[in-house]
Amino acid sequence: MPTQIKNDATAPWFLEHSISAEDQTAMAAMRAIVTPNKGKLQGIQARVPFGGIMERVVAPEAIDYVADKIGGIPGWWCRPANAPSDQAIMHVHGGWFSWGSAESFRHLAGHIAARAGIAVFLPDYRLAPEHPFPAAFEDVKAAYVGLAESGYSKIAVTGDSAGGNLALALLVYLAQSGGTSGDALIGGVAISPVTDLSLSGESWSSRAEADPLFTKPQASGLVEAYLVGHKSEDPIASPLFADLEGLAPIRVHVGNDEVLLDDSVRLVERAVAAGVDARLDVWNGMIHGFLGSVGRLEASSQALQAIGQFLRHRFAE
Repeated sequence: MPTQIKNDATAPWFLEHSISAEDQTAMAAMRAIVTPNKGKLQGIQARVPFGGIMERVVAPEAIDYVADKIGGIPGWWCRPANAPSDQAIMHVHGGWFSWGSAESFRHLAGHIAARAGIAVFLPDYRLAPEHPFPAAFEDVKAAYVGLAESGYSKIAVTGDSAGGNLALALLVYLAQSGGTSGDALIGGVAISPVTDLSLSGESWSSRAEADPLFTKPQASGLVEAYLVGHKSEDPIASPLFADLEGLAPIRVHVGNDEVLLDDSVRLVERAVAAGVDARLDVWNGMIHGFLGSVGRLEASSQALQAIGQFLRHRFAE
Protein backbone atom coordinates (compact mmCIF):
# COMPACT_ATOMS: atom_id res chain seq x y z
CA MET A 1 0.00 0.00 0.00
CA PRO A 2 1.40 3.45 -0.89
CA THR A 3 1.79 6.13 1.71
CA GLN A 4 -1.50 7.96 2.18
CA ILE A 5 -1.85 11.53 3.43
CA LYS A 6 -4.96 13.64 3.27
CA ASN A 7 -4.85 17.42 3.06
CA ASP A 8 -7.97 17.97 5.12
CA ALA A 9 -9.00 18.98 8.64
CA THR A 10 -7.39 15.85 10.06
CA ALA A 11 -3.97 16.89 8.75
CA PRO A 12 -3.80 20.70 8.65
CA TRP A 13 -0.03 20.42 8.91
CA PHE A 14 0.17 18.88 5.43
CA LEU A 15 0.33 20.85 2.17
CA GLU A 16 0.35 19.05 -1.17
CA HIS A 17 1.74 20.74 -4.29
CA SER A 18 0.66 19.68 -7.78
CA ILE A 19 3.14 19.28 -10.60
CA SER A 20 2.97 21.55 -13.64
CA ALA A 21 2.95 20.26 -17.21
CA GLU A 22 6.36 21.85 -17.76
CA ASP A 23 7.82 20.10 -14.72
CA GLN A 24 6.31 16.78 -15.83
CA THR A 25 8.20 17.06 -19.11
CA ALA A 26 11.42 18.11 -17.39
CA MET A 27 11.17 15.32 -14.83
CA ALA A 28 10.62 12.70 -17.52
CA ALA A 29 13.84 13.81 -19.20
CA MET A 30 15.69 13.86 -15.89
CA ARG A 31 14.51 10.37 -14.98
CA ALA A 32 15.75 9.02 -18.30
CA ILE A 33 19.22 10.31 -17.42
CA VAL A 34 19.49 9.21 -13.78
CA THR A 35 17.56 5.93 -13.65
CA PRO A 36 20.28 3.81 -15.34
CA ASN A 37 22.55 4.62 -12.37
CA LYS A 38 19.96 3.88 -9.70
CA GLY A 39 21.58 2.55 -6.54
CA LYS A 40 25.10 2.70 -7.96
CA LEU A 41 26.48 5.54 -5.83
CA GLN A 42 28.17 3.60 -3.04
CA GLY A 43 31.15 4.04 -0.76
CA ILE A 44 33.76 6.77 -0.81
CA GLN A 45 34.33 6.26 -4.53
CA ALA A 46 31.00 8.07 -5.06
CA ARG A 47 32.37 11.31 -3.60
CA VAL A 48 33.76 12.67 -6.85
CA PRO A 49 30.67 12.07 -9.03
CA PHE A 50 28.35 13.23 -6.24
CA GLY A 51 30.36 16.41 -5.76
CA GLY A 52 30.22 17.00 -9.51
CA ILE A 53 26.43 16.73 -9.46
CA MET A 54 26.14 19.35 -6.71
CA GLU A 55 28.63 21.67 -8.41
CA ARG A 56 26.22 21.85 -11.37
CA VAL A 57 23.52 23.59 -9.30
CA VAL A 58 22.97 26.98 -10.95
CA ALA A 59 24.72 29.71 -8.96
CA PRO A 60 22.40 32.37 -7.50
CA GLU A 61 23.07 36.01 -8.28
CA ALA A 62 24.74 38.46 -5.90
CA ILE A 63 26.08 35.92 -3.38
CA ASP A 64 29.62 36.19 -2.04
CA TYR A 65 31.34 32.96 -1.02
CA VAL A 66 34.01 33.06 1.68
CA ALA A 67 35.86 30.16 3.33
CA ASP A 68 35.96 30.39 7.13
CA LYS A 69 36.18 28.38 10.34
CA ILE A 70 33.45 28.58 12.98
CA GLY A 71 33.67 26.74 16.29
CA GLY A 72 36.79 25.04 15.00
CA ILE A 73 34.88 23.61 12.00
CA PRO A 74 35.90 24.72 8.49
CA GLY A 75 33.22 25.73 6.03
CA TRP A 76 31.90 28.32 3.63
CA TRP A 77 29.83 31.47 4.06
CA CYS A 78 27.22 32.33 1.43
CA ARG A 79 26.51 36.04 1.91
CA PRO A 80 23.81 38.05 0.15
CA ALA A 81 24.22 41.80 -0.10
CA ASN A 82 23.10 43.77 2.96
CA ALA A 83 22.63 40.66 5.11
CA PRO A 84 22.27 41.50 8.84
CA SER A 85 25.54 41.10 10.68
CA ASP A 86 23.97 39.50 13.77
CA GLN A 87 21.80 36.86 12.09
CA ALA A 88 22.82 33.59 10.42
CA ILE A 89 21.55 30.37 8.94
CA MET A 90 23.56 27.19 9.28
CA HIS A 91 22.89 24.78 6.43
CA VAL A 92 24.03 21.17 6.79
CA HIS A 93 24.75 19.49 3.46
CA GLY A 94 23.54 16.07 2.35
CA GLY A 95 25.35 13.02 0.99
CA TRP A 96 24.31 10.02 3.11
CA PHE A 97 26.92 10.99 5.76
CA SER A 98 29.69 9.83 3.38
CA TRP A 99 29.69 12.31 0.48
CA GLY A 100 29.39 16.04 -0.14
CA SER A 101 31.19 19.14 1.06
CA ALA A 102 30.49 22.72 1.99
CA GLU A 103 32.11 23.88 -1.22
CA SER A 104 30.09 21.61 -3.52
CA PHE A 105 26.81 22.61 -1.80
CA ARG A 106 27.56 26.33 -1.72
CA HIS A 107 25.26 27.21 -4.64
CA LEU A 108 22.27 25.35 -3.16
CA ALA A 109 22.90 27.07 0.18
CA GLY A 110 23.36 30.34 -1.69
CA HIS A 111 19.80 30.08 -3.01
CA ILE A 112 18.53 29.72 0.56
CA ALA A 113 20.63 32.74 1.59
CA ALA A 114 19.32 34.81 -1.31
CA ARG A 115 15.67 34.08 -0.57
CA ALA A 116 15.99 34.55 3.18
CA GLY A 117 18.23 37.62 2.92
CA ILE A 118 20.46 36.06 5.59
CA ALA A 119 24.06 34.80 5.41
CA VAL A 120 24.40 31.00 5.42
CA PHE A 121 27.32 29.10 6.94
CA LEU A 122 27.96 25.59 5.60
CA PRO A 123 30.07 23.47 7.98
CA ASP A 124 32.41 20.88 6.48
CA TYR A 125 31.58 18.15 8.96
CA ARG A 126 33.61 14.94 9.02
CA LEU A 127 32.42 12.11 6.78
CA ALA A 128 31.99 8.37 7.24
CA PRO A 129 33.43 5.79 7.04
CA GLU A 130 36.64 7.48 8.18
CA HIS A 131 34.70 9.32 10.88
CA PRO A 132 31.58 7.37 11.89
CA PHE A 133 28.73 8.45 14.18
CA PRO A 134 28.68 10.72 16.13
CA ALA A 135 31.53 12.70 14.50
CA ALA A 136 29.29 14.52 12.01
CA PHE A 137 26.80 15.51 14.72
CA GLU A 138 29.57 16.74 17.03
CA ASP A 139 30.95 18.93 14.23
CA VAL A 140 27.54 20.38 13.42
CA LYS A 141 26.94 21.08 17.09
CA ALA A 142 30.37 22.75 17.42
CA ALA A 143 29.67 24.99 14.42
CA TYR A 144 26.29 26.05 15.83
CA VAL A 145 27.78 26.81 19.26
CA GLY A 146 30.55 28.72 17.51
CA LEU A 147 27.99 30.88 15.74
CA ALA A 148 26.12 31.55 18.98
CA GLU A 149 29.34 32.43 20.79
CA SER A 150 30.40 34.72 17.94
CA GLY A 151 27.49 37.05 18.64
CA TYR A 152 24.82 35.85 16.22
CA SER A 153 21.67 36.60 18.17
CA LYS A 154 19.31 34.80 15.79
CA ILE A 155 20.22 31.50 14.10
CA ALA A 156 18.18 29.14 11.92
CA VAL A 157 19.31 25.60 11.10
CA THR A 158 18.55 24.03 7.74
CA GLY A 159 19.69 20.80 6.10
CA ASP A 160 19.04 18.48 3.19
CA SER A 161 18.95 14.67 3.16
CA ALA A 162 21.59 13.43 5.64
CA GLY A 163 22.10 17.09 6.47
CA GLY A 164 18.41 17.24 7.35
CA ASN A 165 19.02 14.37 9.76
CA LEU A 166 21.89 16.27 11.39
CA ALA A 167 19.93 19.53 11.48
CA LEU A 168 16.97 17.86 13.19
CA ALA A 169 19.27 16.04 15.61
CA LEU A 170 20.75 19.40 16.55
CA LEU A 171 17.28 20.87 17.12
CA VAL A 172 16.46 17.90 19.37
CA TYR A 173 19.70 18.38 21.30
CA LEU A 174 19.08 22.11 21.76
CA ALA A 175 15.50 21.52 22.91
CA GLN A 176 16.63 19.03 25.53
CA SER A 177 19.96 20.44 26.70
CA GLY A 178 18.65 23.63 28.30
CA GLY A 179 21.90 25.45 27.58
CA THR A 180 22.19 29.12 26.69
CA SER A 181 23.43 28.35 23.15
CA GLY A 182 19.89 27.41 22.19
CA ASP A 183 18.59 30.89 23.01
CA ALA A 184 19.55 32.16 19.55
CA LEU A 185 17.68 29.39 17.70
CA ILE A 186 14.62 30.66 15.80
CA GLY A 187 13.62 27.62 13.71
CA GLY A 188 14.65 24.99 11.23
CA VAL A 189 14.01 23.59 7.78
CA ALA A 190 14.63 20.00 6.68
CA ILE A 191 14.66 19.08 2.99
CA SER A 192 14.00 15.39 2.29
CA PRO A 193 15.59 14.46 5.63
CA VAL A 194 16.77 10.99 6.58
CA THR A 195 15.05 10.66 9.95
CA ASP A 196 14.97 6.88 10.45
CA LEU A 197 18.23 4.96 10.03
CA SER A 198 16.44 1.68 10.69
CA LEU A 199 14.92 2.24 7.21
CA SER A 200 11.52 1.08 8.43
CA GLY A 201 9.42 3.59 6.49
CA GLU A 202 6.65 2.21 4.27
CA SER A 203 7.83 4.34 1.35
CA TRP A 204 10.98 2.20 1.02
CA SER A 205 8.51 -0.23 -0.57
CA SER A 206 5.72 1.98 -1.87
CA ARG A 207 8.12 4.39 -3.63
CA ALA A 208 10.78 1.83 -4.58
CA GLU A 209 9.82 1.95 -8.25
CA ALA A 210 9.01 5.67 -8.40
CA ASP A 211 12.35 6.71 -6.89
CA PRO A 212 15.00 6.73 -9.68
CA LEU A 213 17.96 7.29 -7.36
CA PHE A 214 18.09 5.08 -4.28
CA THR A 215 17.60 1.43 -3.36
CA LYS A 216 17.28 -0.03 0.12
CA PRO A 217 20.42 -2.20 -0.16
CA GLN A 218 22.40 0.87 -1.22
CA ALA A 219 21.07 2.91 1.72
CA SER A 220 21.67 0.03 4.15
CA GLY A 221 25.34 -0.07 3.22
CA LEU A 222 25.75 3.67 3.64
CA VAL A 223 23.96 3.63 7.01
CA GLU A 224 26.13 0.73 8.19
CA ALA A 225 29.28 2.66 7.23
CA TYR A 226 28.01 5.61 9.28
CA LEU A 227 26.72 3.81 12.37
CA VAL A 228 29.31 0.99 12.52
CA GLY A 229 27.13 -1.06 14.84
CA HIS A 230 25.65 1.87 16.79
CA LYS A 231 21.92 1.50 17.43
CA SER A 232 19.84 3.07 14.66
CA GLU A 233 17.15 3.95 17.24
CA ASP A 234 19.46 6.39 19.02
CA PRO A 235 17.50 9.68 18.90
CA ILE A 236 20.56 11.61 17.76
CA ALA A 237 21.17 9.11 14.96
CA SER A 238 17.47 8.91 14.04
CA PRO A 239 15.51 12.03 15.09
CA LEU A 240 12.25 10.20 14.35
CA PHE A 241 12.72 8.31 17.63
CA ALA A 242 13.48 11.41 19.71
CA ASP A 243 11.26 13.19 22.20
CA LEU A 244 10.23 16.13 20.02
CA GLU A 245 8.53 18.19 22.72
CA GLY A 246 9.88 21.73 22.81
CA LEU A 247 11.36 21.54 19.32
CA ALA A 248 11.76 24.89 17.56
CA PRO A 249 9.32 25.63 14.70
CA ILE A 250 10.16 23.50 11.65
CA ARG A 251 9.18 23.15 8.02
CA VAL A 252 9.87 19.97 6.05
CA HIS A 253 9.86 19.64 2.25
CA VAL A 254 9.94 16.31 0.39
CA GLY A 255 9.16 14.89 -3.04
CA ASN A 256 6.26 12.46 -3.38
CA ASP A 257 8.39 10.07 -5.43
CA GLU A 258 11.08 9.50 -2.79
CA VAL A 259 11.79 6.35 -0.83
CA LEU A 260 12.44 8.80 2.03
CA LEU A 261 8.88 10.19 1.93
CA ASP A 262 7.78 8.42 5.12
CA ASP A 263 10.83 9.73 6.98
CA SER A 264 9.32 13.20 6.55
CA VAL A 265 5.67 12.24 7.05
CA ARG A 266 6.23 10.40 10.33
CA LEU A 267 8.62 13.03 11.70
CA VAL A 268 6.14 15.86 11.15
CA GLU A 269 3.22 13.76 12.46
CA ARG A 270 5.14 13.12 15.68
CA ALA A 271 6.28 16.73 15.96
CA VAL A 272 2.73 18.06 15.61
CA ALA A 273 1.50 15.53 18.17
CA ALA A 274 4.18 16.85 20.55
CA GLY A 275 2.88 20.42 20.15
CA VAL A 276 5.55 21.64 17.75
CA ASP A 277 4.85 24.31 15.13
CA ALA A 278 5.55 22.01 12.17
CA ARG A 279 4.38 21.69 8.58
CA LEU A 280 5.07 19.23 5.77
CA ASP A 281 5.15 20.27 2.11
CA VAL A 282 4.93 17.33 -0.31
CA TRP A 283 5.80 18.05 -3.95
CA ASN A 284 4.06 15.71 -6.38
CA GLY A 285 6.20 14.20 -9.10
CA MET A 286 9.42 15.35 -7.44
CA ILE A 287 12.40 13.16 -6.57
CA HIS A 288 15.14 13.44 -3.97
CA GLY A 289 17.28 16.55 -4.37
CA PHE A 290 14.82 18.36 -6.63
CA LEU A 291 15.71 21.76 -5.14
CA GLY A 292 19.08 21.41 -6.84
CA SER A 293 17.28 21.75 -10.18
CA VAL A 294 16.42 25.39 -9.52
CA GLY A 295 16.25 27.19 -12.85
CA ARG A 296 14.97 24.03 -14.54
CA LEU A 297 11.99 23.07 -12.36
CA GLU A 298 9.19 25.38 -11.23
CA ALA A 299 8.80 23.28 -8.10
CA SER A 300 12.40 23.96 -7.10
CA SER A 301 11.92 27.71 -7.23
CA GLN A 302 8.58 27.47 -5.44
CA ALA A 303 9.99 25.33 -2.64
CA LEU A 304 12.97 27.66 -2.18
CA GLN A 305 10.59 30.61 -2.10
CA ALA A 306 8.48 28.93 0.61
CA ILE A 307 11.61 28.18 2.63
CA GLY A 308 12.75 31.78 2.27
CA GLN A 309 9.38 33.13 3.38
CA PHE A 310 9.34 30.92 6.46
CA LEU A 311 12.87 31.96 7.42
CA ARG A 312 12.19 35.65 6.84
CA HIS A 313 9.15 35.39 9.08
CA ARG A 314 11.09 33.64 11.82
CA PHE A 315 13.95 36.15 11.72
CA ALA A 316 11.49 39.08 11.80
CA GLU A 317 9.84 37.94 15.04
